[in-house]
Amino acid sequence: MPAVPPPSPTRRLALYSLVVCVLAVAAAVVSFVRGSYLGIVWVLLAGLSSNMTWYYLKRDKARGDRTRAAG
Repeated sequence: MPAVPPPSPTRRLALYSLVVCVLAVAAAVVSFVRGSYLGIVWVLLAGLSSNMTWYYLKRDKARGDRTRAAG
């Protein structure tokens, strides 16, 4: 029996979007250091993936609360 239950699909999506957010921020920093304005696109992608992370975490929490209330 595993000590930690496997993550739900929504929590896994939140983790993936968090990884994308961190990588986009790193790419934005590198772009701006090199003097490229392409970093603006990376900043926008970081904002989008950050919002997706919060959405999936809240969605997972709401589903967990609903299943506990029904059970």
